[in-house]
Amino acid sequence: MSAATVREWQKMYRVIGRSGFLAMGVKQARYDYETKVAAAKAVVDGGMSKPEAMMRFGIASATPLKQWCRLYRQGGAQALKPKPKGRPKGSVRAVPPTREEELAERVRKLEAQVAYLKKSIALKAHRRSQTGTKP
Repeated sequence: MSAATVREWQKMYRVIGRSGFLAMGVKQARYDYETKVAAAKAVVDGGMSKPEAMMRFGIASATPLKQWCRLYRQGGAQALKPKPKGRPKGSVRAVPPTREEELAERVRKLEAQVAYLKKSIALKAHRRSQTGTKP
């Protein structure tokens, strides 16, 4: 085991204590928007060290704090806002197609099918003429 890993574990133990350290990996902690902004602001703007911010705001790992600080530097507090989950609302057609649109789509599909069949028949006829066989 590397010395850096041991040092990281020691920092974590000082920040979250024995119960928090033993519970690590069981459930991933979720932090609200205000906590993220306050912690990132304290580190980036306030000059607070990351271990101090972890103790003060109850953050169990340095990894999310580093990410919040990076996002805060890039886009301010707005960059830490939660992103909407799932499919965007406008991705599915909201208005059903009209009867004319349905018929136009059906005509387009049938025309493509007829063109395919014509090409298939022409190809078979060409092969028969090359080999000299009759149907």
